[in-house]
Amino acid sequence: MVSAVITGISISFSDLAKRYDLRVIFRSVSGEVLPGEVLVINGPNGSGKSTLMAILCGLLRPSRGEVRYRRQDGSIVPRDRWRRHLGVVAPAMAVYEELTALENLGFFVRVRGLSVGLEQQRRLLERVGLDPDRTTPVRGYSTGMAQRLKIAQALLHSPEVLFLDEPGSNLDPAGQDWLEGHVAELIEAGRTIVLATNDRREMGWGSRRVALAG
Repeated sequence: MVSAVITGISISFSDLAKRYDLRVIFRSVSGEVLPGEVLVINGPNGSGKSTLMAILCGLLRPSRGEVRYRRQDGSIVPRDRWRRHLGVVAPAMAVYEELTALENLGFFVRVRGLSVGLEQQRRLLERVGLDPDRTTPVRGYSTGMAQRLKIAQALLHSPEVLFLDEPGSNLDPAGQDWLEGHVAELIEAGRTIVLATNDRREMGWGSRRVALAG
């Protein structure tokens, strides 16, 4: 089970636009997502779903517009502190193929300076359906197993906000069932979720929606 959070983080954004030189990716995008909700971002390939996700989690600056993180007491979270509240699952996330799954988690715990003990890491791997005692390097994993490891990495510090960019990609039907159940647990625990997807099943998880044009 996912432990409940005492306070959550809401995200609001207004009049967002992004362009590269003369190419406009999107313009005038606004929305909000509250704790215990899922904001679905959908649109055709090339519409800017991943770009919008990167802006909302602070990896990119918008060409125009504003993003705000707000605690439930109404206080604003400074941009330089967003990262401590976030977990991100994205296709470009790196895993170290020469390490085992448990060694991967241990590496990220050390790099991020997290207070997550070995037993917690083992339980997290079990929660996503991976064997913490498996000694096979990640290079021997299927794409679905590697995706489960990425999800485990994102959950290491029990983030209040979770960004999921096509999280069900490469998962088999059992993995997709697990993912849906875990997202439901996160919603119940008051987490804030931003989900970029065109998958009809995943779109059904959404409380709110932003549709980007091609």
